[in-house]
Amino acid sequence: MNVLSIQSHVAYGHAGNASAVFPLQRLGIEVWPVHTVQFSNHTGYGAWTGRVFDGQAVDEVVQGIEDRGVLGSCDAVLSGYLGSADIGHAVLGSVAKVRAANPAAVWCCDPVIGDVGRGVFVRPGIPEFLREVAVPAADIVTPNHFELELLAQRATGSLASVTEAVAAVQAMGPRVVLTTSLVAEDTPDDAVDLLASEGGRHFRVRTPRLDLSVNGAGDAIAALFLAHWLDTRSAGEALGRAAASVFGLLRMTAEAGSREILLVAAQDEYTSPTRTFDVTEV
Repeated sequence: MNVLSIQSHVAYGHAGNASAVFPLQRLGIEVWPVHTVQFSNHTGYGAWTGRVFDGQAVDEVVQGIEDRGVLGSCDAVLSGYLGSADIGHAVLGSVAKVRAANPAAVWCCDPVIGDVGRGVFVRPGIPEFLREVAVPAADIVTPNHFELELLAQRATGSLASVTEAVAAVQAMGPRVVLTTSLVAEDTPDDAVDLLASEGGRHFRVRTPRLDLSVNGAGDAIAALFLAHWLDTRSAGEALGRAAASVFGLLRMTAEAGSREILLVAAQDEYTSPTRTFDVTEV
């Protein structure tokens, strides 16, 4: 399989493409990374160097790929953090090119907006662009709980209200929704839930909560979920595999006390997770 991944990139550490590309490659997928920024490190450090690219830069790279005559073999587009609406429109244009060459290709959009505790951390206009333009055009979206509420424009507490919010997002266009970092009223304090929804069915995985704060894990799980969904065409199956792999990655990171996710050291977790979790239809 071939995936066009349009995301930010960091030289040191793992976030954006630097978090998504290697797990996909470890699973045997060819990845065509297109960078929207190139920074020294992720912004969680509070200081970084590098530059943000504009939409034209993305267009030019994708045009070059199209000129090779290979877009017809692209199975999916993966996108993450958008630095500007300009970049967002470049992603939309790239998706259109891929779909024109291969109508069966899918777009997995990670609608990065913010998170609990940090609030909205993207530039003004990005949440609206994602909700009104990008998400309706996507096939798969992977919001965290905070982002799900913003996209659905409703607060959620119970699992029933979460599934209603998911249905509202699906009504916009995407047929598959993966909700990460989900904490509903019935989620134990020492656990975190993930919910994958497709075709009116909802599948939940509950994993132990780990004591760590890192960047890049959301980029990795979006990539892994996409890879397994492409392989199985099952949201429940993809959820179980991706959750097991990311838990293994985060467990190793927590045990090492690392500031960066141990993306390379944990590579066997992508193919043979050391721990699996029950996938429950709810």
